[in-house]
Amino acid sequence: MTALRAAVQEYLTLRRSLGFKLREAGTGLLEFVTFMEQHRATYITRQLALTWAQQPSTVQPAQWARRLSFVRGFARHRSATDPRTEVPPDGLLPYRPKRARPYLYSDDEIKSLLRAALTLPGRGGLRPWTYHCLFGLLSVAGLRLGEACHLELRDLDLRDAVLTIRGAKFGKSRLVPLHASTCHVLADYLARREQHWAGRPVSSYVFVSSRGNRLDVGDPPHVLRAIPADRSARSIPKSWAAPARSTSSLRCDDAVAVVPRWRRRRATPTHLVRLPRPCPRQRHVLVPQCVA
Repeated sequence: MTALRAAVQEYLTLRRSLGFKLREAGTGLLEFVTFMEQHRATYITRQLALTWAQQPSTVQPAQWARRLSFVRGFARHRSATDPRTEVPPDGLLPYRPKRARPYLYSDDEIKSLLRAALTLPGRGGLRPWTYHCLFGLLSVAGLRLGEACHLELRDLDLRDAVLTIRGAKFGKSRLVPLHASTCHVLADYLARREQHWAGRPVSSYVFVSSRGNRLDVGDPPHVLRAIPADRSARSIPKSWAAPARSTSSLRCDDAVAVVPRWRRRRATPTHLVRLPRPCPRQRHVLVPQCVA
C-alpha cells in the first residue's frame, strides 16, 4: 500500500468516525489514488487533481466540481503531513448543480397516487400494498426515502404510535410520532405482510421486495415515475411525468400543509425545527413547532 493510499484510508476513517458517511467521496478518493499511482505521483498537485476531476467527458461540469471537492478536502488534510501537497483553490471549477424545480403534491394527487399504487403489477401479492403503504408513510411522516426503506419491524411501536429512525443523518437516531390513521394503515400492511410470507424466510425490514429482501432505495423512484404510464392509473394527470415529482417531494408536503393549519388555529410557536424547504436556492427552512 502506498503512502497516499494509506493517507486516504486514514482520512476516510477519521471523517466517518465524526458521522460523515462519505459514500460517493470515499469511492472517488480511492479512484483518485489509483489515478495517482498510475502516474507514479507521490503527492497531490493542482494539475493532477484537475485532470482527474475532468476525466468523465459525458457528465455535467457540476460533477467535475464535485469530484474536485473530494480531492480538495483530502488535500487540506494531507497538507498537514506532506507540505508538498497543493490544495486546489475553491474557484478552480466554479460550476454548481442546477436544482430541479420542486413540486408539492395536492391532497387529491396523493390520494390518486395511493389508489394507483394498489393497481401495480402483482395485484395478488404484496407489492401493491408495499408501495401503497410506503408512499403514504413518506407523505405524512416526513421521512427520507432511505430511512423508510431501512425501517425494521423492531422500529415500529404501533401501540404508542412512534417510529424509531436509526442511523439517520450524521449517524443520529430520532423518534417520529404517528397519527392513529397512519398506525391503522401500517397495521393492515403488516398483517398482509405476515400472511404473504407465512412459513417462508423474509428479512426483518418492514418494506421488502418480492424475494423477501429489504426494498432497494432505488426502486421506489422508478415505480413512482412508472405509475402515470400504467393503464390502470389513467386518472392521474399526465403532468405527473415531470422529473421534479419525486419521493423527495412527498416528504415536504406535510410540513408545508402544517403552517397554514397553525395559522388558522392561531397556534403559538414554541421552538423551531429544521425541515426541507422546497426551494431550488435554499436547502432548509426553519418551521415553528406550535402548541395549539
